Amino acid sequence: MFEASASPYLVPYDGSFKVAAAPTKKPEGAPKKKQAKKQLKAIIAELSELQKMLYAYDKYAVLCVFQAMDAAGKDGTIRAVTTGINPAGFQVHSFKQPSAEELDHDFLWRTTIGLPERGRIGVFNRSYYEEVLVVKVHPGILNNQRLPELDNQNDIWASRYESIRNHEKHLAQNGIIVLKFWLNVSKDEQKQRFLARLDEPEKNWKFSKSDVEERAYWDDYMTAYEDAIKATSRPWAPWYAIPADSKSYMRLQVASILADNLKRLHISYPTVKPETKAMFAEMRDFLTKEDR
Repeated sequence: MFEASASPYLVPYDGSFKVAAAPTKKPEGAPKKKQAKKQLKAIIAELSELQKMLYAYDKYAVLCVFQAMDAAGKDGTIRAVTTGINPAGFQVHSFKQPSAEELDHDFLWRTTIGLPERGRIGVFNRSYYEEVLVVKVHPGILNNQRLPELDNQNDIWASRYESIRNHEKHLAQNGIIVLKFWLNVSKDEQKQRFLARLDEPEKNWKFSKSDVEERAYWDDYMTAYEDAIKATSRPWAPWYAIPADSKSYMRLQVASILADNLKRLHISYPTVKPETKAMFAEMRDFLTKEDR
């Protein structure tokens, strides 16, 4: 079974992950913004070729899951990493508040139907992890989910972690490479980005009062992230906790990790069988004589 590439931001699989120890700032000596953009451009070119090969090989799919606090940069990172790559090779899904139809199914249903096809890279902007993040912070949401009665509400979180682990292992066993990115923005940086949305007219449309109100639950969210990431980071479905205070550095890291993992698949363009080569020779001869 697939095992993820190493990275300083790869979350360990032994349950030792601590949010407090995960950096939000880029390290000393990291490339400056201009250099990071230049490096990202080179990696995007590499990703473009890898995506073509993945499509032609047609045995694997890749699922990139993005989770983060508001204003961490999910949309911009997804856009930066996918720009310049054949859009036919990507499937991007954003998951908002569940619809009535989605609530009539189990919590994995709405994301399962959006899984990428073989040969494609799927991107989830938020995901089934919302059910152990925002729902855990606001457990009153469970009242609208029409779930069977539980003896102890805490049982639901352990049950959902188990369901997620089993789901992701099933995906891995069937050729879907699951890579999960937590974009780890600091509370101070989030505040500055919210202020920019208020101060800069072209960013006003991004501002939401509810996003600011959720800051009151910051510590609860950090606990929920820590619990979920510890419970579900596995070699076949790893979490990467990416520092997100620098957008250029964050995007570079995500693109690098995606490229490194694609290269671990040892994918290649399909080889042509001898009988097919013989047919090619016939077709070449036919085409060259066609206009004579």
